[in-house]
Amino acid sequence: MNFLEERIVKDGIVKEGNVLKVDSFLNHQMDIGLFDQMGAEFRRRFAEKEITKILTIEASGIGIACVVAQHFHVPVVFAKKSKSINIEGEMYIAEVESFTHKCKNQVIVSKKFLLPEDKVLIIDDFLANGCALQGLISIVQEAGASIEGIGIAIEKGFQPGGRTIRNLGFHLESLAIVESMDAETGTVRFAES
Repeated sequence: MNFLEERIVKDGIVKEGNVLKVDSFLNHQMDIGLFDQMGAEFRRRFAEKEITKILTIEASGIGIACVVAQHFHVPVVFAKKSKSINIEGEMYIAEVESFTHKCKNQVIVSKKFLLPEDKVLIIDDFLANGCALQGLISIVQEAGASIEGIGIAIEKGFQPGGRTIRNLGFHLESLAIVESMDAETGTVRFAES
């Protein structure tokens, strides 16, 4: 069991409907020491890749992406879920559906922050059905940039997202792959690494 799996077992809460609450350390209250371990591990897993940008999606991927970016010494760009008056100029737009929030959002990245010469590492906290990732992938492809890899903190291996993304040919690394969860007993089983 790796460091993230251990933390999930210790502090994660399994809820009905295949919900894994990790808000005490990952996506509401954030354990920066844990994020640093995750950043170091993503750096190790993508060591052979030349990365120029980290891309994530608002909001819970931002903290992890920022710490990962420190390990690669590159900037973070995050896709915004709503257009605000301070986003100007041309934008890349993709529609994504959220498993957690059960809604569709348009995500937006300003064209000036994602260039054709960029080599992108996409980072996010969760992968379930893969809709958010597919939106980010389409934005990178529209920019003409290259996707060098995708790093996910927690993948729900029993949902189709990971398989879909891997079948598209992307180098996807998940730090913890949940094989099954039981809300009644509170247990989480991980895929063998």
